[in-house]
Amino acid sequence: MKVKENKKKRHLKKWVKVTLFLLLIFILVFIVYCFRNETRSVSVKEKQIKDKEITTKQEDTNKLSMVMVGDCLIHRFVYTDAKNNDGSYSFSKMFTEVEPLIKNHDLAFYNQESNIGGKSLGLSAYPRFNSPEEIGDDMVDLGFNLVSLANNHTMDRGEQGVINSVNYWKTKPGVYYTGQALSEEDRESNIKIEEKNGIKYAFFAYTTVTNGLLPPSGKEYLTNIYSKEKAKADINKVKDKVDLIIVSMHWGEEYTTNPNGNQKQIAKELSDMGVNLIIGNHAHSIQPVEMVNDTLVFYALGNFIAAQDTPDRQTGVVVSLDINKGEDSKVTFDNIKANLIYTYFKNGRNFKIYPYTKLDNNLLNNYQTYYNKYKSVLTRYTDIIEVE
Repeated sequence: MKVKENKKKRHLKKWVKVTLFLLLIFILVFIVYCFRNETRSVSVKEKQIKDKEITTKQEDTNKLSMVMVGDCLIHRFVYTDAKNNDGSYSFSKMFTEVEPLIKNHDLAFYNQESNIGGKSLGLSAYPRFNSPEEIGDDMVDLGFNLVSLANNHTMDRGEQGVINSVNYWKTKPGVYYTGQALSEEDRESNIKIEEKNGIKYAFFAYTTVTNGLLPPSGKEYLTNIYSKEKAKADINKVKDKVDLIIVSMHWGEEYTTNPNGNQKQIAKELSDMGVNLIIGNHAHSIQPVEMVNDTLVFYALGNFIAAQDTPDRQTGVVVSLDINKGEDSKVTFDNIKANLIYTYFKNGRNFKIYPYTKLDNNLLNNYQTYYNKYKSVLTRYTDIIEVE
């Protein structure tokens, strides 16, 4: 009896060992299975992330987002309103309502109408402007990286004003400025090619108006006065090396909403030279958009900020668009949108720029009528632009 019991016990122990062994094998197999599945899952996720990154990169390549505004004209009222107790200046509070329209674009253009000669030269306003450095600082902080310096106020404070201005802009890395230079060699160095998202581009600025203030003989490089021959020579230096040519033109007549014959002629000349985008200013009023052959032309974007006190002069526009380079390397524009803006101030104080979408009758009485007026100006020649 005892022998049988011992035999049963040995038999039981044997099966327990076998069962435990099989259980251990099962657990090991299960662990390996889970690990492989997890590895496969991570691998799939990594592949999905990588595919998404590749797709995003492909979408970003050969495409640029751009925003542009008009004249930054710093009258005495404007810089007085920006003055701090310590003698410095802060303009950023004036831009908070339009900042979301400007930030986070690949290219952002504006015309610095009043020369930044700085405080050391003595600030001044109409008719001979000189602005503090802080306006440039705040505009760069907003995101602007294409700056036109060629306009009718370039020579307001003479050669020293231009020297101070150029030396100021040389301290701003990543900003492509043009229209003023310290020498002929410096002017040549400003004719340069930049590249972003697979698109190579060049940027030029010219003015047809000088208020009778011309650079000294032999120092024509101080301001870029337009001539067909000069523009053609400049553009030919980059034409075969870039995908996109942008030209800022200071032209036309002040306080008009219609381009004149000279503007039309220059637009045609520049288009024939291969310019893709012309950004016009000087009118201090909005003028229409037009396609001249394959060239997109904005005749005038109005004031971005100034202390001029009529709705025409207080209204400007922020334009955004996408620039695309096709497989044939041809550049096209789409998603062209305009946001009308209004520079509010009262008794020469409390300057603030508002999009028309944020206006009410307290800020601008009958603002909806003005919106309709300026929308019709922008779209007079074409409906390719959508006015928000």
